[in-house]
Amino acid sequence: MIFTFLLLVVAGYWLVVLTGLLEPDDTGAHWLGLGGVPAGIALSLMIALAWLLSLVGSRLVSGPPLSAVPLVALVGAWLATRAALRPLRRLFAGERGTTRGDLVGRPCVIRTGEATNDFGQAEVTAADGSSAVVQVRTTGQDRLARGESALIFEYDAHGEFFWVMPYESEH
Repeated sequence: MIFTFLLLVVAGYWLVVLTGLLEPDDTGAHWLGLGGVPAGIALSLMIALAWLLSLVGSRLVSGPPLSAVPLVALVGAWLATRAALRPLRRLFAGERGTTRGDLVGRPCVIRTGEATNDFGQAEVTAADGSSAVVQVRTTGQDRLARGESALIFEYDAHGEFFWVMPYESEH
């Protein structure tokens, strides 16, 4: 009964993900020893296996040992899920989002009226093709106008902005 309810929750979760109203969680279920793949996949597989093992166990066992079936099903599902996720971890190992550090050394285009040493925004394109508008600052008295190219040369974690300098592309 417990696993049937959880299986319905899993089915509802994946229906919501399929409709696009919710993004699948990218964090792993490391706290369960099921890290390396998104938590939604790991937990969905474990709950489905627990439901299946519980169903099979309830058909094979009768009498007082029947009360132990859910616990045995849960432990069996956890072990089976750990084994099943081992090959899947390689598929998700390369999926890492762009970090701020990945943008250092990339050219950008100023999008605000100008960028100065205390204000500015620029659009930068990451190596994977995605683009973002980021906060930028120039050094000294440099001022960069809208549409000018700049080069990101450092990230200031405390101020949460990128340092940029004028840049002329080869194109």
